[in-house]
Amino acid sequence: MQSPVPIFDGHNDVLLRLFNKQVPDVEQLFLDGGDDGQLDFPRAVRGGFAGGMFAIFVPSRGEPDVNELMRGECYDIPLPDIISAGEALPSALAIAAILLRIEKRSGGRFKVCRSAKEIRSCMASNVIAAVMHLEGAEAIDADFNSLDVLHAAGLRSIGPVWSRPNIFGHGVPFRFPSTPDTGPGLTERGKDLVRACNERRIVLDLSHMNHQGFWDVARLSNAPLIATHSNSHSVCPHARNLTDSQLAAIRDSGGLVGINFATCFLRPDGQLDTKTGLDVLLRHLDHMIQHMGLECIGFGSDFDGAKVPEVIGDVSGLGNLRDALTSRGLSDDSLRKLCHENWINVLDRTWGQ
Repeated sequence: MQSPVPIFDGHNDVLLRLFNKQVPDVEQLFLDGGDDGQLDFPRAVRGGFAGGMFAIFVPSRGEPDVNELMRGECYDIPLPDIISAGEALPSALAIAAILLRIEKRSGGRFKVCRSAKEIRSCMASNVIAAVMHLEGAEAIDADFNSLDVLHAAGLRSIGPVWSRPNIFGHGVPFRFPSTPDTGPGLTERGKDLVRACNERRIVLDLSHMNHQGFWDVARLSNAPLIATHSNSHSVCPHARNLTDSQLAAIRDSGGLVGINFATCFLRPDGQLDTKTGLDVLLRHLDHMIQHMGLECIGFGSDFDGAKVPEVIGDVSGLGNLRDALTSRGLSDDSLRKLCHENWINVLDRTWGQ
């Protein structure tokens, strides 16, 4: 029996889910499975999950569940206040430690990767390849001391902002319907962060950037433009989604968009409804193919951070996504590109050797 085409995924929040449990041995819980949530090791193996970006996200104190607030015909979710690097760094280090301990305890079945070569080697050996990603740069100080330490620990991807503002810029709110043009973009420190990431060949993730911030990065960065978990604004007019002009800029830079499975960013009505069919996801795929070409598209599930179509449900349901793609008549070559090759190639172009 032929093995399923492996899927490299642009974004998940499993580390935050494990961190929030505040119990011992969460790393073993991930490796053994049988837990709640959408992603753990046994289900990843069943779903043909090759690996992906594992996000470090520091929540604000008393932060409401955004997913529970995005309801109604229109919504505009208030965002938390800025948190300082001094407040954010201890939590970021604790979350990063969970990722490193999973690797240590995995017996060689799970590896934190620092190059595209390592990801390819993991895939050839059926080892899950994890990339350390920082979602919102609150833990990074203005002198970039923590950036260098985290980079040495394996950090290879940063979203300068999650939707809440920080010293580096202003994110895009959870607002529907809305354009992404919602306010100021990068601060001067944010522009310095772009340059610092370019120097260290760290991915700059545009998924939570607003319109102005996106174009600030596009003007400054010498790397491919990457949105790890975003969708098409033309299909779903949510502030979090990308306009056609943004898709074109990503294409022209040799970059990539990872299609987000969150139903509120997929559905034209912006609603959280798990009874959403994969036909809606395929509409985003078709639109992006038209505006970017197949080579600029991958997947960014947002597992453990979003409500996804129940036909997928969790990482073990990725086979249903493959079946939907195959039923559209995609060739084996195109399927491999969408599922992992495009991601690995754009990381190779960004990171180098």
